[in-house]
Amino acid sequence: MSAGSFTSRPPQVTVQGPDLNPPVRHMVIEGPIGVGKTSLALKLASRWSMRTVLEQPGDNPFLERFYQQGARYALPAQLSFLLQRAAQSREIALAVDVGPPVVTDFMRQKDELFARLTLPDDEFSLYRELARQVQLAPGAPDLVIYLQASPEVLFARIQKRAISSEQLITDHYLRALCRAYDNFFYHYSEAPVLTVNTEHFNPLENDADMALLIERIGNLRGRKTSFVKGTP
Repeated sequence: MSAGSFTSRPPQVTVQGPDLNPPVRHMVIEGPIGVGKTSLALKLASRWSMRTVLEQPGDNPFLERFYQQGARYALPAQLSFLLQRAAQSREIALAVDVGPPVVTDFMRQKDELFARLTLPDDEFSLYRELARQVQLAPGAPDLVIYLQASPEVLFARIQKRAISSEQLITDHYLRALCRAYDNFFYHYSEAPVLTVNTEHFNPLENDADMALLIERIGNLRGRKTSFVKGTP
């Protein structure tokens, strides 16, 4: 499958034992800060022998200063992520074309989502103009798993995992970010999306929850499906 295509039908999974075939060539795990994207991407990659391409926030020299001082460092933080994303998009395109299936904990559109949230109008216009000059490999993933949780739950998880830069995240910013993600996926149509509420659902530590997630992926019908544990 080329990097510029995605499945025309919902992905199917055949459960045949502990080592399952990957359901798609390119899977994305997305969602706001603290929702568990990276951990789930790593667990699914291990289960299906998929390659991971992960965000590297620690490589962004402006990120902690953005959390500390906000507007002053928002633009350089976003531009640093944009350049990182350009390199990663080429890596993903190559992996999808010739390598093993790949799972990522980000999608390229998230940069503009964050830029719109953090930049004033004039700087956002500058960001978008510069972004148009950066070569991002085209194409959509085959499947997006969108992880959700309330701002209160996310804030508690961020505090618990105690990453120093993240301790500076405000409740106001986290709430705005959750709204931005919900709005983005309400309009997103490039690939099938499975929305998973994670507040009472922990596939990382609960094998039964992981099995339920795998089942839901395998039973996807249509382009957008939502899943809340305990509902049919």
